[in-house]
Amino acid sequence: MFIGGLDVGTTGCKLTVYDEKGNYIHNSYVEYDITRENGEHEVDANIIFAAVCKAIRDTADKYSLAAIGITTFGETFVALDENDNVLLPSMLYTDPRGEKECQALLDTLGEKTLIDISGVKPHQMYSLPKLMWIKNNRPDIYSKCRRVLLMEDYIVYKLTGVAQIDYSLAARTMAFDIRKLCWSDEIFASAGIDTAVMSAPVPTGTPAGYVLSDVADKLGLSEATVIVNGCHDQVAAAVGAGVFEVGASVDGTGTVECVTPVFDKIPENEKLYEEGYSVVPYVFEGTYVCYALSFTGGAVLKWYRDNFAKYEQTEAEKNGENVYAVLDSQIPDNPTGILVMPHFAGAANPYMDNDSRAVIAGLSLEHTNRDIYKALMEGVTYEILLNIKHLSSFGIELDRITATGGGASSPKWLQIKADILNRPVTVLEAKEVGACGTCMLTGVAIGVYKDLRDAANYFIKEKKTYLPSENAEEYKSYFERYEKLYDAVRPLIK
Repeated sequence: MFIGGLDVGTTGCKLTVYDEKGNYIHNSYVEYDITRENGEHEVDANIIFAAVCKAIRDTADKYSLAAIGITTFGETFVALDENDNVLLPSMLYTDPRGEKECQALLDTLGEKTLIDISGVKPHQMYSLPKLMWIKNNRPDIYSKCRRVLLMEDYIVYKLTGVAQIDYSLAARTMAFDIRKLCWSDEIFASAGIDTAVMSAPVPTGTPAGYVLSDVADKLGLSEATVIVNGCHDQVAAAVGAGVFEVGASVDGTGTVECVTPVFDKIPENEKLYEEGYSVVPYVFEGTYVCYALSFTGGAVLKWYRDNFAKYEQTEAEKNGENVYAVLDSQIPDNPTGILVMPHFAGAANPYMDNDSRAVIAGLSLEHTNRDIYKALMEGVTYEILLNIKHLSSFGIELDRITATGGGASSPKWLQIKADILNRPVTVLEAKEVGACGTCMLTGVAIGVYKDLRDAANYFIKEKKTYLPSENAEEYKSYFERYEKLYDAVRPLIK
């Protein structure tokens, strides 16, 4: 039996196949473009669905899929007319539109009410303010709108004709009641939008039904293929990492860095929300996760590679080597003593300061380019520890960390994380942890596994655990200085 996990990202989608024993079988990836013009950041939902269809066709030619689970990025929605035609390009979370509409909601309901209901600090990045923007600025479009779906439920709807959205993705709209697990009539009423246009909220990992017969024919699927609502991509990564217990967390290092811990009660401290942390319903009843973000994780190493390691990159390509592995092999073993505040694209949690910029402090004539490369790894990790400390002050503790994403392929960086965070850091065999988590959810949904813990016995295979070394104590003293860096330099940055 083969199970598919479809992970739809901002610039590409991948369909990963596992068998029922948890063995990785196949991956199909299709890229697509987004546009950023005149202050508008958009993606065409038609193009995304075409890419999804290609990935499914390419896979279905080789494997008979019993089920496909759908996991996607958050916030971005698709507006459909009565004939299910896409009405306009979809706004990405970075699109600035919706600021006035968000303020209107704040003026009507107040920040505390919005936070208490939705679990997020109000911001125009979320779906609802952008939907209000369409209503206010494109009334001709809004008048034709009959359905509003985020990417997960859009794809599920196109494949099955069933409009349902899982709780974790619904929570990225700023209009979902995280306590009652339903759309908030109070928030929608204040927004002047009918909840009838939204998909029905369902628990993460709920089957939507069989693929439509005409769609099955076009994609080469069996009409018995079940389509399952997965979750928000960060939740999928937590599931795929086996982050099930309170105190466990996943640290995903891609372009951005995201730490996702599990906890068992909704924090009431308003400062948590002021610092931009959100509360998202998790896969087990009464549990939640939040996202601690740094806008530049692996992106800072790519920046270094593209600007300061062109020779190493050329040589690595000649020799068939990975340039990051080459750079890793050259870095010193001891802490560099350099403090890098990695705000190359602004600061996420806990500052939420888009105008902050990166700082490199403590350079001397004794330092080399290799020290700077390692210092970038250290700086991103200091930022993680800063977030861990802030979360701890809100009663969210992180005892165990599982590393995923591109950064998890670097043994040197994993050891740096274990030392700076002063916690064990485990890396898994699976390279696509989010897709693995989606397949786990899907297998449970169709009855292959009793529950997620049962599925974990098949899918989750630990590769290695990195323990803090003798460098941990020295890193502790550097982190104490790092904590003071933002306040010291921020007044100097325009």
